[in-house]
Order: sequence, then structure tokens, then C-alpha cells
Amino acid sequence: MGMLDGFKARKAMLMQQRGDFEGAKEAYARLYEGGFISAAYMLPYSVLLLREGGEENFLKVKEILKKAEKAPDMSPQRKQELHVDYAVAQYKLGEIEKAINLLEASHKKAPCGTIYQCLGFLYIEAGDAEKALAFNREAVEYDDEDPVCLDNLAQTYYRLLNDKETAKQYFDKAHEIKESQIDTLYFLAQYDLEAGKRKDAIAKLEQAAEGRFSPLNYATKDQVLAQIQQLKNQF
Repeated sequence: MGMLDGFKARKAMLMQQRGDFEGAKEAYARLYEGGFISAAYMLPYSVLLLREGGEENFLKVKEILKKAEKAPDMSPQRKQELHVDYAVAQYKLGEIEKAINLLEASHKKAPCGTIYQCLGFLYIEAGDAEKALAFNREAVEYDDEDPVCLDNLAQTYYRLLNDKETAKQYFDKAHEIKESQIDTLYFLAQYDLEAGKRKDAIAKLEQAAEGRFSPLNYATKDQVLAQIQQLKNQF
């Protein structure tokens, strides 16, 4: 271990940046199995596993991140990333209360955009309308051009408060900032359907289906594809 492992880690991270996710994952796995402890690659490795999904991967993420906490290159910023990734794994394993508690503690120490995004979504998933509304409003005040935070606030109104009119304003703003955002496209497609604009809805859903889904997407790829097929069958 040492310089050679560091070189291999940088090479794997470059593969990930270029979109070779499978190659990067295999390289990360070899480094991890060889006992190389470095937050620089363990964090992006965890992200790949989270995106791939599955209980086995979520458990693996928790194992990796526990070891990464002791990495010599761990920094305050990386510690925040670690907490977010660990909380996502907890959430996907059905431990949403633990995930929320972890992020609440991290948020108190040092608020940041990533925690606003993740914790705001988890409050919605937990069905806590009061906390979700207060926190997601605060998140938008923190950064009113963060499309994820805008989408979270929109989902709060849409899913928890049944206020679709207010939700639409925030979905529209999120879409203006990031046209490819999966959940925003999914919900805007539902508005199109309610307005009888089936072709517009299909176009938005098809664009959403091309995106790279994450564990924190409300809409799954299978769900989006199923709705596209259902709508096309109606023609």
C-alpha cells in the first residue's frame, strides 16, 4: 500500500468521472479488499454502490463508511459527505429515523447544501409535514437557486399538504434552473396529464427516464417507464 494504491485510486476516480461506472466500481472493490483506507476513493465508491441499489450494496456502504471515518485524509467536508451517504444507506435499509437523527446532528454543526437536500427529502418521506415545510423553506432561503431544495419544497406542498397550486410554482422554478431533474419532470408530467396534455407528459417522462436515478429520487426508473408505456397504449 502507498503511492501505488494512491495512483490506482486516482485512476479509478477518473474512470468514474468519465462514466465508466462498472470499471470504477471494480477498481474500488480491489482497493478496498486490499485494505487501502482512503476517504478520497471510499466516498465515491459508496456513491456508486448507493446508485446501484440493493440491500447488499446498502449494507456494504455502511461497512465502508465506518472504516472511512478513520481514514488519514478525512476532512470536515468529507465527513459531511460521509454522513449524507451513510444516512442514505440507513434510509434505504428502512432506518429512516436513524438517518434523520444523523443528518440533524450534522446540520447543527455545519449546515450545507447537501444536507439541506437530503434531510429535506427524508422529512417528506417520513410524512412529517410540519418539519418538512419549515426545513425546506429554510433550505430555499439558504439557496433559492438550488433545484433540489426547490423540488423538495414543491414535493412538500404536493405530497404532504395537497396544495398543488403552490407546489407548481416551485416545480416550475426548479425546472427553469435544471431542466433534466428527474423528480421535477415526473411531477410536472402529472400536471400535464391533469390538463389533458398527454404528449407533453410523455415527453417529460421520457426525458426523466434518460436521467441517472439516485436513491433519493421519489420516482423510480421502472415507475417512469411504466407510466410512459401506459400512456402510449392509450393512443
